[in-house]
Amino acid sequence: MTTAQQTTRTIGRMRWTIAGVLGVGTFVNYVDRVNLSIAGPEMMREFHLSAAQLGIVSSAFLWTYAVLQLPIGAIIDRIGVRWVNRAAAALWAVASFLTAASGGLGLLLVSRLVLGFGEAPTIPAGWKAIGQWFPRHERGRATAIFDGCAKISNVLGIPVMAFLVTAFSWHAAFIFTGILSVVYLAVWWLLYLTPKQALASGRLSEAELAYLREGGADDEDAATPSSLAGLGNLLRRRKAWGLALGYASYTYAYYVLLTWLPGYLEKQFGVKLLAGGLYTMIPWLVAVLAQFLIGGVVMDRLIARRGETRARRLVLVTSMLVSLAVAGAAYADSVVVALVFLSVGAAGLAVSVPAGSSIVAVIAPEGTAGTLGGMVNFVANLIGIAAPIVTGAMVDLTGSFAGAFLVTGAVLLGGIFCYTVVLGRIERIPHS
Repeated sequence: MTTAQQTTRTIGRMRWTIAGVLGVGTFVNYVDRVNLSIAGPEMMREFHLSAAQLGIVSSAFLWTYAVLQLPIGAIIDRIGVRWVNRAAAALWAVASFLTAASGGLGLLLVSRLVLGFGEAPTIPAGWKAIGQWFPRHERGRATAIFDGCAKISNVLGIPVMAFLVTAFSWHAAFIFTGILSVVYLAVWWLLYLTPKQALASGRLSEAELAYLREGGADDEDAATPSSLAGLGNLLRRRKAWGLALGYASYTYAYYVLLTWLPGYLEKQFGVKLLAGGLYTMIPWLVAVLAQFLIGGVVMDRLIARRGETRARRLVLVTSMLVSLAVAGAAYADSVVVALVFLSVGAAGLAVSVPAGSSIVAVIAPEGTAGTLGGMVNFVANLIGIAAPIVTGAMVDLTGSFAGAFLVTGAVLLGGIFCYTVVLGRIERIPHS
């Protein structure tokens, strides 16, 4: 047994239980999002929707999701992760059941708006929780679990959704995700605690709490500046904008794949729904493996050897360059070639997430990780809103996905510039 393993056994592993709870949450969260991409073709036929109209329905989730990022981050800093996510998970279930009951475009739009409202806290709350529960040298792995489970939702959720839609109807997919959200609400309610609550309950040892604090974990009782003052300080900082715009480029590309990958395979290569669900698993499976092995384990080891700025920049730039492979799908002439390009690109995107999103807790002024996370996610999803709309409009206009994938490549190039030149050195932003 290594020294590291002996140390871990001595201090306890409560933090990894929390990472698992956060990961299950992102799994359910993203299954709630991906179901529309699978049910979309059937909805288009039943409600006589164009590709552009379906793109609007897909992006409606992001309207409320993005707008709420700025206030929700400050609310999380004030109220805490635990109670905010309890209310959020309840809304996931409501949104899924509303979608299942939809009889036309109107209620579809309303249900997606409700889903965006309910899912708004997920990412900034998760980033804040990781900042409180993990020392800095373990955040790569913790973030890989948190975000990697979103990719697992595509590996497991897409074929399950495809089966439900094919065997029953598109309504069944949303009933299933509604039930799944209710189950997760119970899991979160029972298992998630802050470090000090876990210590008081006996679930967290004094040794593990000391390990967290010595490793740079955030203090949950740190003074939180007023919402406007904290946000105003961040809006004036180049580092905050570099991180936000860099993460936005990933978000744009991710939503192109999340909302249109099954439709792309069907339109370009005539792949039927059930087979398309199975094919769609492949890029996401590659992405999950890359994220856990490279974005998590390798990055934490690089940070220990090379320091945070050099290690994160190396992983970010390399992974973002690899993600440009998604543009190659514009020239694919077979399903196999398309899946190769998309798998390599998805892997690059997945590896960039732990390196990029874990920077939030590293550079945020003390007590404002939720506010910075909200700002980053607001900017990212404001740009991400355009992804399904632009893609759908270009498909209607050109009859092909080629132009949409080339635009995605250009957005990723911009992200590399922001992550390097604009972000600069990775260090804590001072209070104003």
